[in-house]
Amino acid sequence: MPVITLPDGSERRFDHAVSVGEVAADIGPGLARAALAGRVDGRLVDVSYTLDADAHVAIVTAKDPDGLEVLRHSTAHLLGQAVKVLFPDAQVTIGPVVENGFYYDFAYSRSFTPDDLEAIEAKMHELAEQDIPVVRSEMARDEAVGFFRQMGEKYKALIIQDIPSDETLSLYRQGDFIDLCRGPHVPSTGKLGAFKLTKVAGAYWRGDSNNEMLQRIYGTAWPDNKSLKYYLRQLEEAEKRDHRRIGKQLDLFHVQEEAPGMVFWHAKGWSIWNTVEHYMRRVYVECGYQEVRSPQVVDVSLWKRSGHWGNYKQNMFFTESEKREYALKPMNCPGHVQIFNHALRSYRDLPLRYGEFGACHRNEPSGALHGIMRVRGFTQDDGHIFCTEEQIEQEVAAFHAQAMRVYADFGFGADSVSVKIALRPDTRMGSDEDWDKAENTLRNALRACGVEWEELPGEGAFYSPKVEYHLKDAIGREWQVGTIQADYHMPVNLGAEYVDEHSERQTPVMLHRAILGSLERFIGILIEHHEGRFPLWLAPVQMAVMNITDRQADYADSVQHALLKQGFRAIVDLRNEKIGFKIREHTLQRVPFLLVVGDREAENQTVAVRTRAGDDLGSMSLEAFFERLAEEPVPSAF
Repeated sequence: MPVITLPDGSERRFDHAVSVGEVAADIGPGLARAALAGRVDGRLVDVSYTLDADAHVAIVTAKDPDGLEVLRHSTAHLLGQAVKVLFPDAQVTIGPVVENGFYYDFAYSRSFTPDDLEAIEAKMHELAEQDIPVVRSEMARDEAVGFFRQMGEKYKALIIQDIPSDETLSLYRQGDFIDLCRGPHVPSTGKLGAFKLTKVAGAYWRGDSNNEMLQRIYGTAWPDNKSLKYYLRQLEEAEKRDHRRIGKQLDLFHVQEEAPGMVFWHAKGWSIWNTVEHYMRRVYVECGYQEVRSPQVVDVSLWKRSGHWGNYKQNMFFTESEKREYALKPMNCPGHVQIFNHALRSYRDLPLRYGEFGACHRNEPSGALHGIMRVRGFTQDDGHIFCTEEQIEQEVAAFHAQAMRVYADFGFGADSVSVKIALRPDTRMGSDEDWDKAENTLRNALRACGVEWEELPGEGAFYSPKVEYHLKDAIGREWQVGTIQADYHMPVNLGAEYVDEHSERQTPVMLHRAILGSLERFIGILIEHHEGRFPLWLAPVQMAVMNITDRQADYADSVQHALLKQGFRAIVDLRNEKIGFKIREHTLQRVPFLLVVGDREAENQTVAVRTRAGDDLGSMSLEAFFERLAEEPVPSAF
């Protein structure tokens, strides 16, 4: 007679074996209808899973993160079923859950068209309405290989061949469609309905460019149509804000095949870069950092000693000269340890803070590259603090205050920032004792700041746990930017020492910190967050002066020179075009202020001021305009 303990601690007793679905029905009919899966003693299972012994059981619905994943995975199977109904010769491969949705890869003789996607989606809805039961079964590995080969599904057979021969596999059938899957899945297709196919793309079999190209159909799925519509609106908004599109429109940067993952900065984009770097340099100075510079190319022996060779080699670029092997630095930290080691340090020197706008290179997979958000060559606002254990909490607290101020200056208030701690990964350096100490130190520091955080098991760096800062942008997306890490290992590996108050040698703790992270990525985030409408202090062109006729050309020039003399980034447009055309063009270029000069303005030594939002501020003297500009928000560190 199984005793089922529910999450609230209450118990349900049964005089016979029961399924998870029957437990849900015993609790209430509403929960039974909403049940997608169950969690039995912490393990996710189907609602058909039978319980014949005491267990802790939670009913999983679409409101549960695990339930949403089950729903999306099941919708991927629904996609596979619809494709096989409409295109029987198509072969299925894999169909996993991804962020906000799912995809399924297919091998088919021709490319799927937009009309095909529309037909597939319609068929999916038809199959969902039929409320077809989803049934789990088991099969031995060798039997499953033969089963899928007989069906003509060679890719499934190849996948199964890589599974150990003694394993028993689970299969899920819905109607005539059957797929290899670990599960769990929804009990029937009627649980699905709020979904949308979004695009089709190419994907190499097993991610290897030497293999055949498959077709990957992407989709999204949600618990209800309201959530689906909200997400689709967000997708539309994200497309409007895409930094690659805006970057091209505003002439900020470009990337090209000859330099994959590297950015060609145009003049206006480089202006944004320099403004951001200038701002962060002021932050360095105000917060007691010494700006340093370390080499781009270093002998691999240093990377072996630091631990990067054994834990990060696959992400590094290498070169050779005079029979010596070198690596382009993927991180700045080993270089900063060399600077620290170049003199004998005293405990009185600590904490010692180094900062560097360090150019790094990482060998990211080509398929992961994305505009300036994911690149191979990038620059960090990188810094390292060498300190004692007793100083860690105060340094983390100071960094937290710095980071929150910086984010606010760039348009991300406290309610837009969340904090997470990424904990020890499976592959790492050092002892569990050191990791316990590092993780608890970060927790204590955040606790002292009054900060709430989420923990991310297994997502720390190989050398240290890290506090991560995530920004929520204007349309609700989260971006991970800054980090601070407590590292007990690299200073030991690279021989960093200081002399304590007892004249004994000690190893410092090394705090790795960055507020923006990659400047390339952060600028991409800013482009999308502001939709290219940067605040005045950050805008690459802050104002455009436009004449109405040639008679005002000299006066327009003088206005621009006066603006430049005051330190503003101003351009003059003297083209022989109608003033309405000029205003529209510079408005589309997101220039914050548009200054029009005609005969009256030239005579009165004034400017007619408009904003990019279309507000007409009227005519005013340059002195009055400067007073108006003084009202614009400017970061305290700028």
